[in-house]
Amino acid sequence: MRERIREIGVIGALALTVQLLMSGVASAHGLSIVAEGTCEAGTPTVSFTVTAYSPLFEGVHPNVGVYFNNVLVYTGAFVQATGNTFSGSLPAPSGPTVAVGARAIGPWTDDASGGQEASALVIVPSDCVEGGSGRFTGGGKQVEVGGVAKITRGLTIHCDLLLSNNLEINWDGGNNFHMLDHLETLACFDDPDIDQTPPAAPLDTLIGRGTGRLNGVSGYSIVFTLIDAGEPGRNDQMGFTITAPNGTVVINVPVTNLTGGNLQAHYDQPHKNK
Repeated sequence: MRERIREIGVIGALALTVQLLMSGVASAHGLSIVAEGTCEAGTPTVSFTVTAYSPLFEGVHPNVGVYFNNVLVYTGAFVQATGNTFSGSLPAPSGPTVAVGARAIGPWTDDASGGQEASALVIVPSDCVEGGSGRFTGGGKQVEVGGVAKITRGLTIHCDLLLSNNLEINWDGGNNFHMLDHLETLACFDDPDIDQTPPAAPLDTLIGRGTGRLNGVSGYSIVFTLIDAGEPGRNDQMGFTITAPNGTVVINVPVTNLTGGNLQAHYDQPHKNK
């Protein structure tokens, strides 16, 4: 089920673009954003496309942020040769709606003013498969994600949040993130196109959200995806985004194949009879 966006301030208008112009300036820049809420493999998801327009725009403007509920979740670049657009898709935050915004972070290449914005209100689908049961573990020495980051000390993540959870991520430059609280399971589901056996499990995909410390400093947040695609683990996948307290994205690793280690889905404890 797909529910199109509603333009902010216009009741009942669907799939409309909110456009904000720098008024009174002949060479003003502007942004527009179109977004929608969908169910992607059972996960509430927000997909968006941001477009730049300007009579003087040339080349690339690489510093535009996309915000969910005023939290920076994505950065993109407009390229003139591709129509001055960029697109993305991310798990939706909790709640029935999400305010999706695009903002020029700093001045444009041919206009020192900066500050261009656009926004849209997205209705998050309410009929996606959420919650669920089961857990994920990770091991096989270290779990290495796409050659970018390493998951150390293993990992244990439960769908129901009732038991302890552990997730620690390290990447280049001596950076270390340690999740202290698994705050929310956004989705736990069994994708029919993925075979996670052996062993049998009620899920093959888990998407969660938590908070923790980055390099010893508290207040950072993480959204992560774990996928078990069977043995020996070469097709398993993981992705995560770590965000600073001020909303700045510290590291964003799209869902990608592991380059080492293994992710394993299980029936949750104490459900050991299956």
